[in-house]
Amino acid sequence: MWMWTLLGSAGRSQTDYPRLWDCRMHLGLWLAASALAAVLGTALPAEQVCRAPDGKDGFPGVPGLDGRPGQKGDVGEPGKPAPRTGIRGPKGDEGEPGPPGNPGNRGFHGPPGPPGVPGQPGPRGAKGKAGNILEQPRPAFSASRKSQTNRGSTVVFDNIITNQENSYSTQSGEFTCHIPGLYYFAFQVVSIGDLCLSITKNRERVVSFCDNNSRNVLQVNSGSSVLSLAVGDQVSVSFDPAKGSQIYSGSEADSVFSGFMLFPQTG
Repeated sequence: MWMWTLLGSAGRSQTDYPRLWDCRMHLGLWLAASALAAVLGTALPAEQVCRAPDGKDGFPGVPGLDGRPGQKGDVGEPGKPAPRTGIRGPKGDEGEPGPPGNPGNRGFHGPPGPPGVPGQPGPRGAKGKAGNILEQPRPAFSASRKSQTNRGSTVVFDNIITNQENSYSTQSGEFTCHIPGLYYFAFQVVSIGDLCLSITKNRERVVSFCDNNSRNVLQVNSGSSVLSLAVGDQVSVSFDPAKGSQIYSGSEADSVFSGFMLFPQTG
């Protein structure tokens, strides 16, 4: 509109015609240049263009369609760990059991357990053969004292009277048990003074007997005992020198040590 108004400016003064002519010339040139630029795809320099005032902004256009998805971006930097709040969350649900692990090393043997409950008695066995007392061993001995021989504090009875199973030794003065059982032992010893004698088992005193003889006459000191013996046990008669050991050795009287098994023991 402004161009047509400019071309048809009938009320202009004489001084405005040269300017109007120049503007017409520039406008003609601009139109020609615009047409040429549109054809050739080129633009004219800004100083050769007679610029009109800018128009008002138009209404926003309709939003276009979404573009194609872009390419996957690079992996970002790891995020910073979040600060702990210090509040422990609730316990989660129990998970599924994991697969069994490999067997561990074998441990040390534990201590023996307590004895078990005794079992039921077994069936009764078959009846055995009748025993023969003549075939059973019957250890028994009796020995007297002929000399004044002693072995330490053991009184040695050096004269064998009887010695079944050869259980008594005239060298050591001791009876050695070969068959476990209950045995009876006794001694009668003649003294001419104070005398204390003991029946010993494995060199330990079992029973002791003491007699005082202030008149220095022949006097009998006697004693006896029943002992339970195991295989290897030894029995003898011993004296205590501090309490008297005046044993008579002569032809007028004999001192005797005897013993025998009452019955055997089993188990």
